[in-house]
Amino acid sequence: MDDDPVLILGGTAEALALAAALVGAGRAVTSSLAGRVRDPAMPVGAVRVGGFSTSRTDGVTGLADYLVEHRFGVVVDATHPFAATISAHAAAAAARAGVPLVRLVRPGWRDHPDADRWTWVDSTAAAALAGAASRRPFLTTGRQSLEAFLRRAGWADKEVTVRVVDPPEIPLPARWRLIRSRGPYGYDDERELMDAAGTDLLVTKDSGGSHTAAKLAAARDLGVPVLVIARPPSPTGVPAYATTAEVLAALA
Repeated sequence: MDDDPVLILGGTAEALALAAALVGAGRAVTSSLAGRVRDPAMPVGAVRVGGFSTSRTDGVTGLADYLVEHRFGVVVDATHPFAATISAHAAAAAARAGVPLVRLVRPGWRDHPDADRWTWVDSTAAAALAGAASRRPFLTTGRQSLEAFLRRAGWADKEVTVRVVDPPEIPLPARWRLIRSRGPYGYDDERELMDAAGTDLLVTKDSGGSHTAAKLAAARDLGVPVLVIARPPSPTGVPAYATTAEVLAALA
């Protein structure tokens, strides 16, 4: 497996690091990006942008055909921890094509020192319900989650701070404040943002890692409750690794 071409399903900082390490080691690497983020950070090596479904095939069949056509020896699913559909398609397609699949996923925040103080829910809809009593929440759950909050009565009237990378695809209420930026974020900036906004609830996903973890410490120190959307289940039977070094060892 140590000489076979590698397909990385990417879009994360971990995927970028893995592509750089593999190319540096002389491996043939193609990174596949979904194309949902404008102006993404581009990995080294070959890059493919867009989904695998076509007018004649679904995403699973399209990916399986792509693996066979390009003779990949291994697939690394290094997508976002919440990209459940892509991960499920990768597992099905790799099995169909007979190509080994491993997953590179950053550790979540379940082991964070403050995790037992947070409220955990299983979905965006559940977060919208659990946060109904807040007046000035801070949403860091991504632009695709915003519609679920707006479907819940009362959210349009809140003074919501929303932070996203790309602009939302739906109009936001006049009382909502939109911030467009990309992490990592520092503790001082996070604390200042929440303090100035009078934030009374932080709503986030269990994205894990350190790039966006400063908001958790800032919320704790400001006494702001934290509402966390738990990760979706991972595909069964797929070996998972937490670091680039572990994946490199597995591929070797």
